[in-house]
Amino acid sequence: MHVAVNCSDLEKSLTFYRSFFGAEPIKVRDNYAKFELDNPALHFSLNVRSFDKNGVLNHLGFQVDDTEDVLSMGERLRQANLLLIDEMNTTCCYAVQDKVWVYDPDGNAWEIFHTKEDSEFESAGDARDLSLCCAPPSAPVAVEFTNFRKNK
Repeated sequence: MHVAVNCSDLEKSLTFYRSFFGAEPIKVRDNYAKFELDNPALHFSLNVRSFDKNGVLNHLGFQVDDTEDVLSMGERLRQANLLLIDEMNTTCCYAVQDKVWVYDPDGNAWEIFHTKEDSEFESAGDARDLSLCCAPPSAPVAVEFTNFRKNK
């Protein structure tokens, strides 16, 4: 499989994808980088280009063999300080799944998932709300902490 995504900052994207894939790129240029992974088999490239943040890409993902693989990959991503969103035992796309989500620096969502069984329902939420199925949860929101004590 080959996936090519546009990115706005190659260095930030390389930092993220080195941690996400747990591998080094095989080629890096001023405006391009390429990873070639064996497991899962993936040819992945980053292209520095301007792009519309509301493009047609919904999300990307890897299907793994079992929940233990989801959990171990999730732990590796946590150790790499990538913020994760866990969705265990969720119903999505007419299937019961365990999954975790991460976002790259340009907001592309990646899921690591295991399909446990088929479901008669498209999603676990309101049947009219298709945004709940096969769509990543909202991107993490940055929170700034401040000191609420008044200085005297």
